[in-house]
Amino acid sequence: MKILVLQGSPNLDGSTALLAHEFALGAQEVGHDVEIVDVAALDVAPCTGCVACGYGGPCALSDDFDDLREKILSTDMLVFATPLYYYGMTAQMKAVIDRFCSANPRISGKHLKSALLSVAWNDDGWTFAALEAHYETLVRYLNLRDCGRVLVGGCGTPSMTARSGFPAKARALGASV
Repeated sequence: MKILVLQGSPNLDGSTALLAHEFALGAQEVGHDVEIVDVAALDVAPCTGCVACGYGGPCALSDDFDDLREKILSTDMLVFATPLYYYGMTAQMKAVIDRFCSANPRISGKHLKSALLSVAWNDDGWTFAALEAHYETLVRYLNLRDCGRVLVGGCGTPSMTARSGFPAKARALGASV
C-alpha cells in the first residue's frame, strides 16, 4: 500500500515530525511504501474560492499543490500529522486541505484510508475536540476510512514526546494499517 504522510509542522525536528517518522517506520516494517511530505515547506497558496475548478479540477492556481495533488491521487492512505497550536491544525496544513476542493470527486472516489497524528502541550480532556471534529468531517466528506489516531497531550517539547509512550503508539499504528 502507498501511504502519504502530510506533515504540517513548520518545525522539522519537532514532536509531530517524530510521530510521523515513527508511523512511517511501522508502516515500512510491514511492507508499505511511505512518503512524508513537509507541507510547511511547500509553496501552496490559500484557496480563493473562485470555484473555477468546478470542484473537480484543474485548480486555477498553479503552485506546489499541483504535484501534491497528483501524489494524493496516487496514494492509498493519507496521514494528517499536525501539531495542535491553537486547537486546530496548522495554517500550512489547512491551506493544503482547502485546496483538496479541486479534486474532491477524485479523492472521495478513491475511498482512501486515513489517520491522524497530533501533539499538544495542553492536556485537558477537551484539548483535541475541535481537531477531531474537523478530521471526522474530512473523513465523512471525502469518504476516507479512519484507521486510527495518535493524539499526544502534555508533550510540549520533542524531548517530552520522545520520552513518552506515544512514538511507540505511532509506530504500532503504522504497522497496523
